[in-house]
This record gives sequence, C-alpha cells and structure tokens, in this order.
Amino acid sequence: MFESVIKLKTSADIKNFGIQLGSMAMPGDVICLDGALGAGKTTLTQGIAKGLDVPPSCYVTSPSFSILHEYPGRIPLYHMDFYRLNSSVEVEDLGLEEYFYMSGLTVIEWSEKAAEILPVDRLALYIKIEAGNERFVRFTHVPEKWSIRLIDV
Repeated sequence: MFESVIKLKTSADIKNFGIQLGSMAMPGDVICLDGALGAGKTTLTQGIAKGLDVPPSCYVTSPSFSILHEYPGRIPLYHMDFYRLNSSVEVEDLGLEEYFYMSGLTVIEWSEKAAEILPVDRLALYIKIEAGNERFVRFTHVPEKWSIRLIDV
C-alpha cells in the first residue's frame, strides 16, 4: 500500500480536490471517505460529482438516511453513506457491495464500517480537521491503480 498526505486550507480547496478526483475517475473505481463529522466528506463528494460532469440540477447531498444516492454523469456516481449501518453484514444484506463492481464510481462515506468487504484497489481517504479549520487528507491505495493518476494532486 502507498500512503501520502495533502493539506487543504479551505472548503473551496476540498471541493477543487474533489473535482480533480472526479475528472480522473474511471468505471469501477471505489473512493472511501472517512473522518469525523464535519470533516468535509460530503463537500469532497460534491466536488467529485462536478468532476464527473454530474448536472448542476442534481444537488449532491449526504445519503445518511437513504444510504445510497445515484447521480448521472460522464460515468454514474454511486454515493453511499454507511454512518447508520453497523457492519459489513448490513452492507451485504442491502446488496450495496454489488455497486463496487459496476460501471460507475462508488464513493463511500464512513467506509470503515465495511472495511473487510471493500475492494483492495480502492482509494481510501481519511480527512482530519486541524486547528484553523485546515484539513489533512491521508491517501492510502495500491500503487498499480492510483499512483499515476494522483501524480498531479
């Protein structure tokens, strides 16, 4: 596994980072977002949606209660939120792991709740809030799939 860290100073930086990720996303990619409440997971996903060319009429919100939102774009965006789930068994019971292998980009907030069933080649991002509202984003990924795409990030 490869690991690196970037610093994002503002919510605009978070969204712009998301746009970069969305623009480089390919069918079958899985991006996992973890961190405390308010860390910027949904803001990052909104940027990813913009990078995927999700129409502005599709306002991206956290699927905390519905667990899954789907959005059209250059490739489909499957936005999941596992906050209200307790384990990977619940993810499997809901059939959500099927989306990990479909033709779109799967973005999962609170992914650590289902870590044992997530694809090995996922891009895992942990967002930590520091003093002054700055965010540090730690990337973890297998080099074969993500390293070349993340060179300019």
